[in-house]
Amino acid sequence: MKPFTVVIATTIVVIIVAIAGVYAYAWSGLYDIGADSHHSRPVAALIGSLRNHSIDRRAKDLTPPNLDDPALVQAGAGHYAGMCAGCHLAPGKAENGIRKGLYPHPPTLTRFKPEPRAAFWAIKHGIKMSAMPAWGETLDDGTIWSIVAFLQKMPDLSQAEFQDMVAKARGAVGGPAAPAGAGSAGAPARATSAAPPAAR
Repeated sequence: MKPFTVVIATTIVVIIVAIAGVYAYAWSGLYDIGADSHHSRPVAALIGSLRNHSIDRRAKDLTPPNLDDPALVQAGAGHYAGMCAGCHLAPGKAENGIRKGLYPHPPTLTRFKPEPRAAFWAIKHGIKMSAMPAWGETLDDGTIWSIVAFLQKMPDLSQAEFQDMVAKARGAVGGPAAPAGAGSAGAPARATSAAPPAAR
C-alpha cells in the first residue's frame, strides 16, 4: 500500500473512531446536563467562540437605524422593562433568583453597550440552549431596533431616569403595557432571558 493511501485510510479510521466516541459518550449519560453543573473552561471557550463567530457572520450586513432617535430609545425602554429586565437587570434593580439559576449566566446589560448589529441579531433569533428566546417570533424589526437603541443608553442612566423613561413609554400612544405582576422597574412576573453576546 502506498504511503499516501495509508495516510488517507488512517485519517478515515481516526475520524470514524472519534465520531463513534462522541456518540458513545452522549449515549452514556455521563455528561451532566444540569444548569448547576457548569461547562469546563475549554468547553465554555469553544461554545463562546462558536456563538460569537456565528452571530458576527450573520449580523455583519445589518444596517441599524438612527439609534440616537429619542422616540426610538424611549419606546425601547418600555419594551426592555417588560421583557428583558428580569434577566438582564436595569438601573437600580438587584440580583434575583431567576438570574442565579440560569446558565449560561445572562449578561448584565447595565454595565456595557452591546454592539448594535450583534445585539439585534441575538434578540431577534435567540441563542440555542441559553434561555435566550427568539423575540423575532413576536416582535417586528422596528421594535427590536428600539430595544437595541435603548441598550446604548441604559448604562448611563440612573434608576430615576430609567423609571421616568419607562413611564413615558407606557404613557405614549401605542406604548407597551406593563405586564401583570411587574415591579416598579417593569420586570415581568415571569421573566424571559436575553443574552446578547456582545460582551466579549
